[in-house]
Amino acid sequence: MSTLRDLAEEHTTLRPADIDHLHRIAGDWQLLSDLSFADLLLWVPVDGDGTFLCVAQVRPTTAPTAYLDDQVGRIVGGPEVAHLEVAHRQGRIWREGDPVWYGDVPARHEAIPVRLRTGDGEGGEVIAVVGRDTNLSTARTPSQLELNYLTTADDLAQMIADGTFPPPRHPGETTSAPRVGDGLVRLDANGKVTYASPNAQSAYRRLGFASHLVGEDLAKLHRRLAGDPLEGTDAGNAVLAALRGEAPPRREIDARGATMLTRALPLMPAGVPIGALVLVRDITEVRRRDRALITKDATIREIHHRVKNNLQTVAALLRLQARRVSMPEARVALEESVRRVASIALVHETLSMSSDEAVEFDGIVDRVASAATEVAATEVTVGMRRRGTFGVLPAEIATSLVMVLNELLLNAVEHGFPPADEEAAPAPADAPRPEVVVSVHRHRKQLHVSVTDNGRGLPAQFDAERGGNLGLQIVRALVTGELRGTIELRNGAAEGTEAVLVVPLARGTTDRLTGRAGPP
Repeated sequence: MSTLRDLAEEHTTLRPADIDHLHRIAGDWQLLSDLSFADLLLWVPVDGDGTFLCVAQVRPTTAPTAYLDDQVGRIVGGPEVAHLEVAHRQGRIWREGDPVWYGDVPARHEAIPVRLRTGDGEGGEVIAVVGRDTNLSTARTPSQLELNYLTTADDLAQMIADGTFPPPRHPGETTSAPRVGDGLVRLDANGKVTYASPNAQSAYRRLGFASHLVGEDLAKLHRRLAGDPLEGTDAGNAVLAALRGEAPPRREIDARGATMLTRALPLMPAGVPIGALVLVRDITEVRRRDRALITKDATIREIHHRVKNNLQTVAALLRLQARRVSMPEARVALEESVRRVASIALVHETLSMSSDEAVEFDGIVDRVASAATEVAATEVTVGMRRRGTFGVLPAEIATSLVMVLNELLLNAVEHGFPPADEEAAPAPADAPRPEVVVSVHRHRKQLHVSVTDNGRGLPAQFDAERGGNLGLQIVRALVTGELRGTIELRNGAAEGTEAVLVVPLARGTTDRLTGRAGPP
C-alpha cells in the first residue's frame, strides 16, 4: 500500500507543507483515537470533484474498532461523504446525523476539519478532514475516566480544527510514549489537577506521593518529588510551559528508585488556554534495563581492553626472547609470532572503543598492511593499496580474518618479489612498481576478498592444497574452520599471485553498508 505522501501527491494538489502537516497529525493522533474510543481516518479531497481519499487510519487501543478492513487508499463520494464535505467546506466539526452501519457494526460519524496555520499564526484553509468513527456495539454508561477522556478528546479535536494540534515535535523525540493507557492527568488553567487516571495515580505513588492527585498543583509537586532539584525544576517548568500554550519536551522524574516519563500538552480549544494534559508512564524497569546494558557494555569494553594489553605483553615477551635467540630460524619464528599476536590485539583494541561487538574493519586492514611493509624481511619496497570497503564486521569474523590477511600480506611482500641480487637483469624504467592490492566487495550474503600482487607468481611445483609455509597452513585452517569459508591460491591472469577468499557473513549480523540483515 502506498504511503500518505504517495497517495496525496498522486491524487491531490496539496502542497508539500500541507502534506508535512498531515504527516505530523498521523504521527501523533493515536492519542486522540484512544481518548475518543474511536477510529480516526484522514480524508483528503480529490481534485475538487466531491470525492475524498483516505490516506491514513488509526484504530483505538481503548475500544473495539469500527472497521475490520483497512480503509487506506479508499476513494468515496456521494451521500457517504456528506459529513466530510460539510466539515471541509464550512470549516467546523460535524457531529449531526444518525448512526450508520458497517456490516454488522453500528457506528457514529464525526468529521473534524484539518487546518494548517499560516506563518503569522492565523488559522489557514482547511486541507483535509479527520473522520472520527465510534463503534456503538458496546455502548454503555460512561465512567468518570471515560467522561474525562471524551472531554479531553473534544478539546484536542477542536485544536486540530484550529490548526494548533499536534504541537511541533522536538528533535530526537518519538510519539510512542507515554500513551493514554499509561497514565493521564488533566489540569485546569491554574495548574491544579482536576482528574488523574488510576495508572497515573499509581505512577506517582511509585515516586513517593501517597495522597490523591486531584487538587494538587502539579508543577510544585514535581519539584517536591524529584530526587534531583534541577530535574524537578525542569519537570515543573514543563508543566507551566504547557499551561502557557507551549509544547515542552518530555521530562523524566527520578525519586525513591523509581523513574517516571512525563509529556505535557497544552489544551487550547478555540485559542483559549483552559489547562493542560499530562501523560505519564512508569519507566522504572526500562531504565533499570538500560543501566544494566550500559554496565554490561562497559564491562565488555574493559575486557577487550585488558585482552589487548595482555596480548601486547605477550608480544613484548616474544620480542625479547627473539633478541636472545642465536638460531636465525628460531628468531624468525618468534618474530612471526609477534606479528600474529599483534594483529589480534588490533581487533581487541578496536572492540574496546566500540559500543557493540562489531568493528570498522577498514582501519584495521590498513594498519596491518602498513605494518607488513615495515617489518617484512625484504629489500624490495612494496606499495600497499585497498580497493573497496569491508564495512562493519562482527568480532567473531574480524579476529580470524585479520590473522588471515596478515599472513597473506606478509607472504605477498616477502615471497612475491625477488630480492635485487636474484634478478636476472635490471628492471626497465617503465616497469610497474611492486604492489599488493587488497580488494573487497559484498555479494549477497558473502564477503569476497582478494589479495593480489604483481610479483613473480607461485613456484612451478607449488601445491595449493598442501604446500606453503606455516603461515599458509594457518590461513587454510582459519578460513575453512573458524570462518567456514573457502580460499584459492593461484597465479594472476597476467602476472603475480592472487589469493581469493569467500567468507559467509555470520547469522544475525547487520550489513552496515546496505542496512540489510545478515544471512540466516
